[in-house]
Amino acid sequence: MRAVAVLLGLGAVAYTAWVLEVVISTGLDPIRTYVSELAAESEPLGGLFRATDLAAGLLVLAGALWGLVRLRPHRAWARAGWAGLLLFGAATATDSRLPLSCTPTADPECAARETAGLVPATHAAHAVSSSLAVTGALVGIVALTVAARRYAMWAPLARFGPWLVGLQLAVTVWTLASVAAFEAGKGTWLLGLGQRSQVLIIAVWLGLFAFALLRRPEPARPARRPMADHGAR
Repeated sequence: MRAVAVLLGLGAVAYTAWVLEVVISTGLDPIRTYVSELAAESEPLGGLFRATDLAAGLLVLAGALWGLVRLRPHRAWARAGWAGLLLFGAATATDSRLPLSCTPTADPECAARETAGLVPATHAAHAVSSSLAVTGALVGIVALTVAARRYAMWAPLARFGPWLVGLQLAVTVWTLASVAAFEAGKGTWLLGLGQRSQVLIIAVWLGLFAFALLRRPEPARPARRPMADHGAR
């Protein structure tokens, strides 16, 4: 499972490329703006962040697919979790190919065009792919953490995963409330901070899971015992 762990770990690193905004001036306020606005077509560094999102999605997709094929998880929670990671990887890669054309939280003119439906269809498609990515991540995080605790495997995940699950659910509610407030014209409610916390926790969880896989992969399916021969010899 070393290969799966490496793929997921590298995916986690690529998924945190947005932290470069700490040292590189992007012109976007990280407290208020969507993370995906860093990759908008109107942004000078958009190509860089689209490339890292694509890499993150493909790496996690490959890791999840390899995990499903090699481990062949026979327990329901584990199967659901790997499937969630598969969806997360595929949707994240797709998301990178559907960038925003402009930055609605930073540019009032862009926000007005978006409200009037005068932006490219990629805006709506991006919203769908982003929602699928978050849904896949939540399913993966919750289901695999439950599997780690219920089936006594992946000890690091079983120990620290529940804390990350709780934090992730909290910041997801925060992010959804902030998005609703912004779309209703009531401000951003620290939208950027909430969403950045959300994607950071996903990356940290992926790193923790990769470490747990290196420590102990999922147990193989127990072999069936041969039936006793009751016939006389």
